[in-house]
Amino acid sequence: MADVARARRLAKRIAQIVASAMEREVKDPRLARVTITDAKVTADLRDATLYYTVIGESVDAPPDVASAAAALESAKGVLRSLVGQQTGIRFTPTLTFVADTVPEAAKSMDELLARAREADAEVARIASGATFAGEADPYKSTDMDDEEEDLHDAEEDAADENSSAAEDAVDSERPADSASTPRDAADSER
Repeated sequence: MADVARARRLAKRIAQIVASAMEREVKDPRLARVTITDAKVTADLRDATLYYTVIGESVDAPPDVASAAAALESAKGVLRSLVGQQTGIRFTPTLTFVADTVPEAAKSMDELLARAREADAEVARIASGATFAGEADPYKSTDMDDEEEDLHDAEEDAADENSSAAEDAVDSERPADSASTPRDAADSER
């Protein structure tokens, strides 16, 4: 098995060799608008996968991917021999060309983002003229009026008095000299 870093370096070098060969060596007009976007080499350095895109002649005309794929397939032998000559490795990897789907995915993602922006703008437009269904502030405010504050303080004082009266009643029922637990009683006898 080869080193992963070596496979990455070889993939980069193969992409460079194939791109320059398509530009200078291979005289097929169908490859004029083909761009190599990425390359990957297997860990054993036996197979190389090259990803390509085809640029359309104009904005309105879609790219001719089928003819570019046929041109790459016919030029595969020449490209592989050039890769073998320029890399100097013992076994020249087989070349596989795959159409890169990243540009189409990016275009569809841009369309989805544009639709989301339009929907957000529509919601913002509707919300700008909207009013509350009930009160503007349905929650109690933390700032109490003086009367409410006095009433609140009186309720807290009454609750404190009730709890202290209940504690006093419990304390008065218990004899003062008796221990509260059997262990305390045993300790007091000693």
